[in-house]
Amino acid sequence: MAVEALPATAVSTTPDHEPQGRFKKFLPQYVAISPFFVLFAIFGAFPVLFSIYISFHSWNGIGEMKWVGLEQYTYLFTDPQFWAAIGNTLIIWVLSTVPMLFLALVIANALHNTVRFRGFYRVAYFIPNITSVVAVTMVFGSIFSNNFGLLNAFLQSVGLNKIEWLSQPWGIQVAIASIVTWRWVGYNAIIFLAGLQAISADVYEAAKVDGASSVQTFFRITVPMLRPVILFTAITSTIGGLQIFTESQVLLGDTGGPGGAGTTIVTYLYKSAFVDNQFGYGAAVGWALFVLIALFSIINWRLVGGREKS
Repeated sequence: MAVEALPATAVSTTPDHEPQGRFKKFLPQYVAISPFFVLFAIFGAFPVLFSIYISFHSWNGIGEMKWVGLEQYTYLFTDPQFWAAIGNTLIIWVLSTVPMLFLALVIANALHNTVRFRGFYRVAYFIPNITSVVAVTMVFGSIFSNNFGLLNAFLQSVGLNKIEWLSQPWGIQVAIASIVTWRWVGYNAIIFLAGLQAISADVYEAAKVDGASSVQTFFRITVPMLRPVILFTAITSTIGGLQIFTESQVLLGDTGGPGGAGTTIVTYLYKSAFVDNQFGYGAAVGWALFVLIALFSIINWRLVGGREKS
């Protein structure tokens, strides 16, 4: 019996198990998702790689680049303005992050026990996070104004002397920390609330049967079981707190206020690159900030998450 040969077009010359065959098979899917990777390569990966490249050069943004090796990074260690910016950033970060996370946890616990209007309170606390930070900073600028601020008006109404908030280093840092705290406390409260709702009610009922008070329940059940959520909020708050820029820039401008007390690491990066036209040094400051964020994130992870592992 004769066997008919298959048409030449019906025989695949590139089996599906070969890389070329799989590529042709899924080509439409690759084309469909390619815009994301193209945009990421242009606006995400390229700036990062280019910042590494120019950090080893002296460049004013227009002229020819000059190779300087590690000189930019070496100068960082002897630059007093850079270390002052780190000090300012850490002070503002502590002044904002510690009360922010504490208030967020208290608000989340209150929302968790609230029966009526729970949805309204969630929206109300989250609104500051989606409000324009420029608008918020301008409002807080009027509140902390030296001469006509609402805060000084309140102090004088209760018989106290007014304070020149925006003329003293500590007043400037308190003002910036207040803006950060007001903007992010609701966001973290919603995250804490999601963590609280994941804790089984049986645990609280068992604690109540054992005679635990509200304070004991909060510190011995709620806080330990929220440890992963607390770790997440601590790390994200650290990353955000060390990148404070808009609040300081809008409130004080390029100078950072009297004595540069409001100059953070990112505002110093911006000033170095886009005001002084030292793009290579600005890139080096950016990578120093990356190392600092990674270092503090590891410290947070060891302090908050280490006990859970043990």
